[in-house]
Formats: sequence, structure tokens, C-alpha cells
Amino acid sequence: MILYVRRLLLCMLFALLLPHTMTGQLLGTSKTTAEEPAKVPDDSLGRRTPQGTVNGFIKAIGEQNYLRASQYFVLSKRSYRRTAERIKIAQTFQLLLDQGGNLSPSSIVSNKEIGRIDDDLAAGVDLVGNIAAGKTSIQLYVENQSDDSQPALWLFSAETVESILSADITGEKTFLDRVLPSVLKERKLGNVPIGHWAVVVIMTVVSYLLSRMLLFGAGYVIQKVWKKAATEKGKAVIEAFSLPVLMYLTVILFVALTQRMGISIIVRQRFSIIIITIGIVAFLILLWRLTDFVSMYTRSRMTRRGRISAVSAILFLSRTTKAAIVFIGIIAILGIIGVDVTAGLAALGIGGIALALGAQKTIENFVGSVSLIADQPLRVGDYCRVDDIKGTVESIGMRSTMLRTSARTIVTIPNGQLSASKIENFAHRDRFIFNPIFNFRMDTAPDQMRYLLVELRSLLYAHPSVLNSTPVVRFTGITADALKVEITAYIEAPNFEKSQEVQEDLLLRMMDIIENSGTSLAYPSQTLYMARDTASSSEKAEAVFETVKKWKEKNELQLPEFDPKRVEELKGSIKYPDDGSFKPDEDKN
Repeated sequence: MILYVRRLLLCMLFALLLPHTMTGQLLGTSKTTAEEPAKVPDDSLGRRTPQGTVNGFIKAIGEQNYLRASQYFVLSKRSYRRTAERIKIAQTFQLLLDQGGNLSPSSIVSNKEIGRIDDDLAAGVDLVGNIAAGKTSIQLYVENQSDDSQPALWLFSAETVESILSADITGEKTFLDRVLPSVLKERKLGNVPIGHWAVVVIMTVVSYLLSRMLLFGAGYVIQKVWKKAATEKGKAVIEAFSLPVLMYLTVILFVALTQRMGISIIVRQRFSIIIITIGIVAFLILLWRLTDFVSMYTRSRMTRRGRISAVSAILFLSRTTKAAIVFIGIIAILGIIGVDVTAGLAALGIGGIALALGAQKTIENFVGSVSLIADQPLRVGDYCRVDDIKGTVESIGMRSTMLRTSARTIVTIPNGQLSASKIENFAHRDRFIFNPIFNFRMDTAPDQMRYLLVELRSLLYAHPSVLNSTPVVRFTGITADALKVEITAYIEAPNFEKSQEVQEDLLLRMMDIIENSGTSLAYPSQTLYMARDTASSSEKAEAVFETVKKWKEKNELQLPEFDPKRVEELKGSIKYPDDGSFKPDEDKN
């Protein structure tokens, strides 16, 4: 009964208060401001990211504050309450790292609260190093101990701590602890025994000298095995690889020796950035030298082939590649030393877009020059036609190409426009067309026309500079004022000037044939010719009629086709140049 009364009173109270509450919400007498999300407080130990956890732990053991170092571990409640046990875990971890452990350089460890998501590990777990000392092999993991609703908290995982506790290090000392005198171990510099710093310097020199010896031995073997090692190209390749390989070997030997000798993890972790930087610089030097080698080799080949225009493009590409190498190297080194280059890259990207838009024509011309060099539609010295411009190529640059016209003027064409134009190159012709069209008088007799067709074709067969392909000499039509004969043949000549000489000789010989036929060329009907017209030679016409008659009687009229035997007899029967012509070769003799 009492319980029932209490419930009834609560319901009445709720009914009385609810209208007032709803009224206040509907009237909106006071504006409510949206609550800003609470800012996540920074962790005093810097454990919000895997990188912060690793750096904080190294700093703590460097200061020999092992109690603080233990706060970077996932510990059970029992272990956490025992201070001595916490200190022992941290000291054991440091000893294992000194004996043969390795922590990833801080610049490689993730600096994000979510950790790395591009590895094969589960979300919230990152691998940050390993320990391999004697029979001990431990993978070092850091794990996010918070869920999505709480700020990230990265600690060395419970599995890692358990492996550290189970490691047997009783009576084990590092090599340096056994050989260094007490003075060098007790006196410290940067919370590290001064003897360790001295050994680091010694190991740097030893690693360099060993690398030089190994490189010398490898060079000797290469000289014996590789036959081209003594050539200029072989020496250039060996020179390109020598310094980068020396740097890589030095770094590898230094890391291996310092790790096995028991150099403090504090020292090695501080040197890790320098080691990675040296590796990046070695790789960049290798790229730089390979660029020089490829550029030198390609330029020499282009020079031997006479492609002078390609040399400038190769130099430009070489310089551009080197600029890219320097830019990538600066970005990589800044990222290694901990500088956030994301904002800088974004700014450079925006600036690059603006620059590309502003230099669109320049980039277009550069791409055009590269395509011209690759496809080689024209070369320096070629006579060509670009659209409606004819001229000889004077030079092919990175921005434009210059043509010298027959009027001796220079026409500059941007390479972007040139690569998109129709280019007709006359210099690469393997033959020159000979295509005159003759219009003969209307009073030319049929036998005279037969004589002309046979003799003109015989001339083309007989001339040594006319290509052996079958020439075409055809009576193609009767117009209002002339009888039309069209000739098509090809002249074999090394250049255009020589083809003009042969064409001139052919035309002169054809004029002789026309003169001997007794007819002549027709004048255009629209031309008013006031001179006395010379009558056709009746004697020559009679001679031509008699000749054609004999051809017909002997079945030797070479129309519509020539007898192959007659073609073989005619080939090369004409003396060219003709007697009486200037012959420079004979004058030299």
C-alpha cells in the first residue's frame, strides 16, 4: 500500500512538472548554445601516439628514471603496485635492447593516434622493434589501450612485457661491459657511459675501412669477370656505383657491429636518424650519378648519329631529373628528422597547379619538342613543308623550331604547334616524281602520236637515272585545243638538286623527240598569237609515217605495251650526261 502511494505521488509530480518543461522549450525564452566538444587533454608522458611512446621510453631510461619508464608498459595491477618490480622490468628491457635489441627510428614509427593502418597487424597494434640476443627473440609491440570513446593511450603490449619477464638474463653482460674499464663506464656523457661514445667513433672508422676493403675486393673481381670493365662505359658505371655502395656498406657494418657489441640503445636510437639520412643521401647520389651516366652515354650516341637537336633535349631532361632528385631528397630528409611536410607539399601542389596553368604553353612546347625528338619527323638540314610554309630546318630547340625559306627568311614555329601540324618532309624521299603533261597540236596525225608515245617511253626506259619501275606515257584525252599526253615516271637521285638536273635532261631530250616527230606543242587557245605560224615539216612527217609503217609491218609497234626484250635493250643505252657536257670528275683526272 505504501509503495503504491509513493508511485502515485511520483506520477502526479511528473504530470505537474512536464507542462512547464514543455512550455519552456516551446517558448524558447533563452537561447541554448551548442556545447563545444571537450578538448582531449595531452598526456604528460606523450603516449597518445606510438612515436610518442617510443620516444618517451627512450628519454626515461636515458635519464635512468626507470619508474617513469615503467609507465609505458601494460602491467597487471599486482605488478603496478610493486615499485621494485616495475623498475626491474624497465631495467631488463633496457639490458635486452643493449644486448641485441633494435627499436625503429622515431621518424618511421607512426605519429598518428590511430597508429599504422597499412601493415598486416590488427588495428591498434604496431610493431616498433625486436630483440635478438642469444636464444632470446622478442617482437616489440605497442598497443592502444583505449576504445573509440576515449583518447588514445599507446603502451608496450602485455605480450611484450611477458616476454621480457620470461627472458633469462642472469649473469649476462654486454661485450662492452666486459671489456671497458670502470672509468669509462662510470663517467657519463648524456646519461650514457663515455666509453660507448668512444666505441661509436672507433666503429665508424672501422666500418668505413672495412667497406673500402670490401669495395676494393669487389672491384678487383669485377675487373676480372666483366670484360667491358676496362672500357670507358664500364668505368663510368663502376664510378657511379662506388660511392653509394661504400656509404651503404659503411652504414650496414656500423649498425651490425654496434648492435652486437652492446652499444647502449640510447646512443643507437639517437644515431638512427643519422643512419637513415646517410642511406637516403647514398640513394640520391646513386640516382644523380646514374642520371649523369645516362645523359653522357645518350649524348655521345646522338652526336655520333648527327642528331644535334636531341642533345639539347637530353641536357634539359638531365637537369630536370636532377632538380627532382634534389627536391625529393629534401622532402625525404625533412620527413626523417621529424618535420611535418604535409602542409608544405599541399602548398607546393597548389603552387604547381598555378604554375602549370601559367606555363601551359611552355609545357606544351616542351612536350612537343620531346615528341619531335622521339618521332623524328624532321631533322636539321631537312627541306620540308609545315602547313603552307616551305623551308630548310635550321635548328630544333626546346621551345621552337626555325625554318629558312627560299626567300632566305627565318620562320619560327613553336614545337607544340609543330607537333600537331602536318609535316611533309622532302628530304626523306627515296625517289622524285617526273610528271609532265604535253599538249600537242590538233593537226597531229595518229601515226605521229604513235611515234611520240613509243619514243617518249623508250627514252624513259633507256635513261639510267629513271627508276626501273614501268614508266607511264599515255594519250589521255582530246581537249578543245590540244591532244593531251601525260607522263609519269620516277627519277632516282640522292637529292632534290640532282633530280632537277635529270628532269632538265629528260625534258630537253623529249623536246628533240617532239621536234623529230614533225609536230609541235599546242598553244593555249585563249592566247592571241600574232606571229606567223610555222607550218609543220612535211618531210619529217613523211619520215615518221614511214617509220611507223615499218613498225607495223614487222609487228614491232610498242603499243599499248613494250616488248620486255626491247625494254632490256633500251635500259642504260643513253649516255648521261651527254657528250659535250661539263664533267667535273673527268676534269680532275
